[in-house]
Amino acid sequence: MNTEIQSCRGAWERMTEISRAQAVRNYVQCLDMSDYLVETEDFPEAALHAYTAYNLGRELTTEQQSFMNAHRGGAQGDYREGMQRKIANVVDCLTKFPASKRAIITVCNEPMPDHSSDNDAKCVRELQLYIDDDGNLSGTVFLRAQAAFLFPKNIHMIGSIMADIAAQLPSEPKLGTLFYLTGILVADRG
Repeated sequence: MNTEIQSCRGAWERMTEISRAQAVRNYVQCLDMSDYLVETEDFPEAALHAYTAYNLGRELTTEQQSFMNAHRGGAQGDYREGMQRKIANVVDCLTKFPASKRAIITVCNEPMPDHSSDNDAKCVRELQLYIDDDGNLSGTVFLRAQAAFLFPKNIHMIGSIMADIAAQLPSEPKLGTLFYLTGILVADRG
């Protein structure tokens, strides 16, 4: 178990390295969320912004739509349903109760996923947010599975959700850390 705080890029590099040879069960990492942009050949910055906009329920430009394809996640990586309402709920919770343990976003929307349906079995499951002892917005995220290849897209979405929430809170906290847990880490979805 690695709970030393890592940059998101450093975590991606480690995930890529250790998942090459075999899958890793119950992978954990503590991430510094001050910089959650991890650009790769498959995920240049513009593609990351496009996928994040999509998953946050925003309208996409024609250019942003050009980045969308099955290789980068397809329907299994579609988390947009109700996302703005979920974000608003967390903002309301942490505004009224800054010490709350109930600032939770259930990222996926299927309470009873069909094991035979990739679209039901979404990877990012739940994000719990809180104001840490230093006054930063920190969190814990649970993923059913993480392909190291897709980590840049997922962490950009999670970081953007955190930044969106932080900007709407009265204290406008900085982003802190993210305790990151995935049930299984693999190199790619294949």
